[in-house]
Amino acid sequence: MQTFTCEKLTVKKAGSRAEMGRIAAADCAETLRALLAEKETVSMIFAAAPSQNETLAALIAEPGIDWTRVIAFHMDEYVGLANDHPQSFGTYLREHVFSLLPFKAVNYLKGDAADPAEECARYGKLLADNPVDIVCLGIGENGHIAFNDPGVADFDDPYPVKLAELDDVCRMQQVHDGCFPTIDDVPTHAFTLTIPSLTNAKHLFCSVPAATKAEAVYRTCNEEITENCPATIMRKHDHAILYCDPDSGVKL
Repeated sequence: MQTFTCEKLTVKKAGSRAEMGRIAAADCAETLRALLAEKETVSMIFAAAPSQNETLAALIAEPGIDWTRVIAFHMDEYVGLANDHPQSFGTYLREHVFSLLPFKAVNYLKGDAADPAEECARYGKLLADNPVDIVCLGIGENGHIAFNDPGVADFDDPYPVKLAELDDVCRMQQVHDGCFPTIDDVPTHAFTLTIPSLTNAKHLFCSVPAATKAEAVYRTCNEEITENCPATIMRKHDHAILYCDPDSGVKL
């Protein structure tokens, strides 16, 4: 494994995708244990994407974590999809982590909420009532974090949760990931936690494997810190780690 820094951002380049997941999970688990030794409950936000498979599988297997004191959130959801829809992020997280561990509470975004503005307010209050300690996230092909795409991302966003229109690169990524057969099948709008909701967390663990993310990883580490590549904001965070595999880190 290679380790280096880009301003405040620590970058760990693993020898394989599986190793990347194990390292990210081990680091996250160590932090989680330390936080649970200091406070009664810990709040965590989880990303839902195939890029998180290895990290989540390894995290679930980590010993010595009292998950009954962990409050879980998920960071984005397609507008119009119910939590049990096969392509919803709620379904992904339930299958990969939420149903496999005894969380104190699991808080889902309701993609099929009748009033989207009311749903944003509801979820924002939950986040305010449970300040976030840890975020397990990824980076999109266009440099997004959550669904804060270029053109939507705002480093000083006044809202904790908002509706976002998804750009074509973002929607095509869902096809590349095997989540939808064509871009026409991908929803055009989503609920997303905003960038401050993510970066205000104490710790960020960002897992980004695969060749399709190589350009985004390079830009995150080298491009000017602006909303044109939203993930660059992690370079200002005091406790953020980016994990990549040989494919995603090939340009570093």
